[in-house]
Formats: sequence, structure tokens, C-alpha cells
Amino acid sequence: MSSSKLAIGIVGLPNVGKSTLFNALTRKGVLIANYPFATIDPSVGVVAVPDHRLEALSKMSKSQKTIPAAVEFVDIAGLVKGASEGEGLGNQFLSHIREVDAIAEVVRIFDDEDIHHVAGSVDPRYDIEVIDLELVQADLESAAKRLERVERDAKGGDKDIIAERDVLRKVVPVLQAGKPARSAMLDAKEKESAKALNLLTMKPVLYVLNRKSGVVNIDAEGGPRWRELKDFLDSSKAQYVVVDAGVENELGDVHTDEKADFRRELGVSEDGVNALIKAGYALLDLISFLTTGEKESRAWTIRRGSTAPEAGAAIHTDFRDKFIRADVIQWDKLLETGSWASARERGWVRSEGKEYAVEDGDVIEFKHG
Repeated sequence: MSSSKLAIGIVGLPNVGKSTLFNALTRKGVLIANYPFATIDPSVGVVAVPDHRLEALSKMSKSQKTIPAAVEFVDIAGLVKGASEGEGLGNQFLSHIREVDAIAEVVRIFDDEDIHHVAGSVDPRYDIEVIDLELVQADLESAAKRLERVERDAKGGDKDIIAERDVLRKVVPVLQAGKPARSAMLDAKEKESAKALNLLTMKPVLYVLNRKSGVVNIDAEGGPRWRELKDFLDSSKAQYVVVDAGVENELGDVHTDEKADFRRELGVSEDGVNALIKAGYALLDLISFLTTGEKESRAWTIRRGSTAPEAGAAIHTDFRDKFIRADVIQWDKLLETGSWASARERGWVRSEGKEYAVEDGDVIEFKHG
């Protein structure tokens, strides 16, 4: 993984299953030694991105090591109403969110009398509103202050300051209306300027709907609470995954061969944690390219749309700075031939130059000077 560390912050109200989910995720943790940036902070988990393509290539090459792509998940202290005014761990909580690339918002969608809900009753749409409003309030406070300052400074005619002022003029009214900054109508250039503001509500959000087996789940019940939640998710084109954090956490102790049977018994059809990791990866607009050989097969994380030299930099800066060409083949084509040598004989390996935009699942050998 390149040094641009990718982190997703897990947030949620108390008692929604946030820590259980974090524990389930970190059980899929990867060997820390392969990731020099990995921290020993107990609230951070470095998690492997599931990738069947990598496993298949590793088998083909009889690789000694298989190194998956990874995403960092950060367990951020529970949010309470009033956090933006410093309630609970308010300020600390908000500063932790500023450091992540995206937010996974855990929302409880089960009724369980044994697990108290902070608001007294389970209403996922209301929970989302509480969290989102706290983030909006925090952003509004910092953006309004900043706008006051840049309105004055922009009189000096500095192009960057004027650009920032124009973005803030669009963002502040959106925040005042109680909406996240990402819903402001900004063009590509303005979005770039907005990044420097480091606003919480500009970050992409993935909603994690947490169910619980053996109790009433709102999605299965299909009543007004579910319809209201679904309407909100659909109308705001939100990305979401449904997961049973408790089951996933318990499955951490179960042998791989028996997991499918356990899932069937508990009525949890798919691996919710894997779905969450993949959705987080997609949310950050990331793809993987692969390298394979006897020594190791490895997945490398890059932003979608990266050129071949930019992708090469994930491995070593020489591959970017002294780039000559990239030999490329899609993973399934390489598997079909069984080796690089036979893929070359068949003429299936393409030679690509500096302009080539790397695609998800490309297997690449870089040539540099």
C-alpha cells in the first residue's frame, strides 16, 4: 500500500454496536509488519481488502507471500448530542474525524430491551439526524469564522483566497440550512479548494445498518421506521451496507470451513464485514492493481484514474520518476494462460506508456530507467 494512508472513521451514538463492529473488523486484521505506517493505537485496525483475484494469482505463481491491499478503520469515541458544543468527548471526537478520509456511520436497526438506546427508543432516521447535525454544527462554526476572515483578506486580490471565499460563500448557507457541505453545488475546481477547509461533512459517508439476530429487526419488520430510513437513503443516494456486527464478531473464532454453516443457522447470508470493507474501498474511489511472482503476489491501492507512472509510485518512486513503460494484462487473462511467459507468447501482454489509466484488476510489470 502506498504511503497515502487510507482511513475510515467508525462513528455512531452509544450502544449501537460500534465497538462490536470494530472488533469484528480487526479480527480480519493484516500482519502489521507489512504496513510500516500501521499504528499500535488500540482504536486503529489495519484491515485486509478481500480479493479473490489475488489468491488465484498467488496460487498460479506459487508465491511465497500474499499481501492484500489494506484500509485502516478508526474506532472514534461515541458521539453524544451536543458534541459540537463540547458535550461528552466533543472536541476530541471532532478532531479525530478530521483525520480520516471517510466516515462509516453505524446505525442500529434492531429493538432489544436489554440494550438501552440513548434516545429511549430505536429510530434510525432520528439517530442519523443527531449525528449529522452535530457534524454540520461543527462545520458551520469553523466555516463561518473562516468566511469572515477571507472576506477581509480577499480584498488584497490573492487568487487562492478569492477561490476559497467563493467556495465558502456556497458552503456556509448549505450548512446554515442544516445540510452537509458535500451537498453544496461545487464544480471540480471548487471541490479541490474545499478540500483545504477539511470540513467533516465534505467527507464521504457509508451508513452501516447494524442488525441483531434473534430480535426484531426494523428492515425485516418493514414498518414506517424502515420506510422512512429507506426513503432517506434512496433520496440522498447514500451508500449503505447491512451487517450483523454481533454475529460477525462471534464468527471471528469459528474455523473458516464452518463459517458458512454458522451463517446459515443464524440467517446471515453474506459476510457483512467483507461487504463493509469493499464498500469502504469503493467509497474512497480506490482500485487495486496486482503484481505477481514467485517471491510475492500483492495488491496495490491507487485512486481510480491513476496513470501508470502514478500507480508505479505506490511500489517505488523510481517507477514514476524513471518510468519507461508498463507491461499490462488483466488478471483473468493471465490466469487463463497460466504464466507471464505464455501470455507474452500469445501476444496478450500490452505495452502501455505514461498516459495509460490503470484499471482495477490489471496485473502490471513496470520497466524503469
